[in-house]
Amino acid sequence: MIRSFRVGDGPGLAAAWTAAAPADPISYQRFRDLFLLDRNFDAAGLQVAVINDQIVGAAYAVRRMIAVDDLEPSAGWIPFFFVHPEHRGRGLGRELLSMAMDWLRSHGRSEVYFSSYTPNYFLPGLDAARYPAASRLLAGLGFQRGYDAVAMDRSLVGYAIPDDVRKRIDALTAEGYSFGTPSGDELTALIDIAGHEFNPDWARAIREGVVSGLPLDRIVVARNPGGAILGWAMHGTYEAVIDRFGPFGVLPASRGTGLGKVLLHLTLERMVAAGAHSAWFLWTGEKSAAGQLYLKTGFDITRTFTILRAPLHPDGGME
Repeated sequence: MIRSFRVGDGPGLAAAWTAAAPADPISYQRFRDLFLLDRNFDAAGLQVAVINDQIVGAAYAVRRMIAVDDLEPSAGWIPFFFVHPEHRGRGLGRELLSMAMDWLRSHGRSEVYFSSYTPNYFLPGLDAARYPAASRLLAGLGFQRGYDAVAMDRSLVGYAIPDDVRKRIDALTAEGYSFGTPSGDELTALIDIAGHEFNPDWARAIREGVVSGLPLDRIVVARNPGGAILGWAMHGTYEAVIDRFGPFGVLPASRGTGLGKVLLHLTLERMVAAGAHSAWFLWTGEKSAAGQLYLKTGFDITRTFTILRAPLHPDGGME
């Protein structure tokens, strides 16, 4: 039987997920926080497969009811799906995904993405190298590659700010620039920059992180001689994980000055001081300016995710 989510399903969903994807396990608390407590959660969009009273698979469809930037009324997302390994090969995954897509279609959505939903996602896209069968299934349902994102990690064991970065900090400081923890009032300017110059979800993440107790010393801002914020870097923003780096940005007019490199290294130093043994993040473009800076700073690509898109035709057909 496939039905929508019911109260009491959560622990069984987390256990079945972990059995289906042991390299990407999830605890019930994290499942609850990321999905069940998401602002856009609708129980009818979470399709649950049950055999002999045991949850054996699921596919989660979500559409925006509360905007990040706007409601994106044409778009829906499938942040995850899975089938317990003992119940694969019966078409259950395809049926779950088809029902999730039908649910989005019934709400007027004309396209669906796997799985780049914000604010809450577990992974930013499909790791086809780790899950080739899922890649084939999604392709068969009309999903096509949009773009790739890479996750990166860097060990912080023995880390120290390089001498050339120290010299750049000194030179910029001599010119009147300053680097440090933002004041409470400065958060208003930082959130405005993050939301309007970069990504509305970054503004949300900073705001909600601070309200939830994020220490301000996990944020480093760069200021011009007049005191205006030009960029920032931070850690511990998402789920209070101290070794998770980001978000991070420098205003376009101030790029090429070394501010980004300085902010990155100052934040890595603070991460070490907070007890982090590594720095990692899930999502950047390998060829982007930020991606190249990370690679030059000693980060390594650890996973590649593909963001996929499929059309949702009103008649249920596919291109």
